[in-house]
Amino acid sequence: MKKVYKIENLDCANCARKLEEKLNKIEGVNDCKVSFMMQKITLDVSEEEAEEILDNVIKTCKKFEPDLNFLN
Repeated sequence: MKKVYKIENLDCANCARKLEEKLNKIEGVNDCKVSFMMQKITLDVSEEEAEEILDNVIKTCKKFEPDLNFLN
């Protein structure tokens, strides 16, 4: 299942790269792309565990980048 989240307050492209690396290590995440320029996160996760994985993704983002906000 592919899901796109619009975000705001991501500080820089280097932060986006580091966050992408962290999110790709979460169990159940097949692929993750974080775009600083577009201010979005694109996730490919298994549909069966999607809700649990997405909660974990949000928690990880908040730990790494506390000011990051999800807009949708």
